[in-house]
Amino acid sequence: MIARSASLDTILVTGGAGFIGSTFVLDAVGRRGQHVVNLDKVTYAGNLENLESLAGNPHHVFVRGDIADARLVHDLLTAHRPNAVVNFAAETHVDRSIDGPRAFVQTNVLGTFELLDAVRHYLGGLSPTARHDFRFLHVSTDEVYGSLPERGTFDEGCGYAPNSPYAASKAAADHLVRAYSRTYDLPTLTSNCCNNYGPFQFPEKLIPLTILNALEGRNLPVYGDGQHVRDWLFAEDHCDALQVLLRAGRPGETYVIGARSERTNLALVEMICDLLDELSPGRPGENVGTGESGSRSRRELISFVADRPGHDRRCAVDPSKIETELGWRPTCRLEDGLARTVRWYLEHRAWCDRIAQRTNARQRVGLGGTPPHQ
Repeated sequence: MIARSASLDTILVTGGAGFIGSTFVLDAVGRRGQHVVNLDKVTYAGNLENLESLAGNPHHVFVRGDIADARLVHDLLTAHRPNAVVNFAAETHVDRSIDGPRAFVQTNVLGTFELLDAVRHYLGGLSPTARHDFRFLHVSTDEVYGSLPERGTFDEGCGYAPNSPYAASKAAADHLVRAYSRTYDLPTLTSNCCNNYGPFQFPEKLIPLTILNALEGRNLPVYGDGQHVRDWLFAEDHCDALQVLLRAGRPGETYVIGARSERTNLALVEMICDLLDELSPGRPGENVGTGESGSRSRRELISFVADRPGHDRRCAVDPSKIETELGWRPTCRLEDGLARTVRWYLEHRAWCDRIAQRTNARQRVGLGGTPPHQ
């Protein structure tokens, strides 16, 4: 593994108040001692509470703003002189993209363009050594590749075939990153990752939604027949992979990131139900007996609902490139990561309640209706 000559001492992180972005920032500042300038628009899914442990930390500078604000991005680059940009800023929820695709194009496509162009001009003023050591890491998704049959995996050579407005907007952003690399010799890296999970995930996503609904004795909605397959990666493992890419990834290259942990949506929901039955037995308002005849499983709450339009049947990636070239592998098994995640939500109900008070995060969207209020 060939490392860069410069240390990663200052990173401009965009979208660092969201789920994966805040996980990256907490690790970069708290564990690695890196200096992070954190630019986030703080939309409905952004949450400054995620960053409370960094309050007063001189290595974390938070700026509220939009990556599409070219002047703001220029000023941040000029003032802080980062030697890397990590772009998490994006609208990410597939269901919301079906009801309101415009926001996804504006942030994921136009925002990425403005960020790339600001970095292009910034690099023009750097020394040859500083330019050589600089990295622009664009964090993307495996959904740009579309859907798989029962066998096979996506890798870096697969063609793009996005099936939702979200996936199409991320695919367009990926193409812009590639174009800036080839046209302007921008030292870019693109990562296409499988589904993430872990603490701080916004409650509209499958895993936290299932946890919170199950704790309240509400129905657990599973789309279609529940046999849609995803590969699941613990967010901390994903962020570790991104740090590896920043240190040793080859400029201009794409790397898919995955855990080889495929599960159907139904199987995943059942795993969560079983964990909750163990860690938090009983349902609200019920006296659950200790004997087999008196106990009830939260699996009984599972309810099959209308499928999402354009729902990818199966997504799975082959992470051999990052494993072989850079030596990265995930360290957290799905069973262990899910247990950690369930415990976190059990211990942070107040965090979830505050989100519920200001958003409609657990309302079903994505059937082609009016976009939800944000």
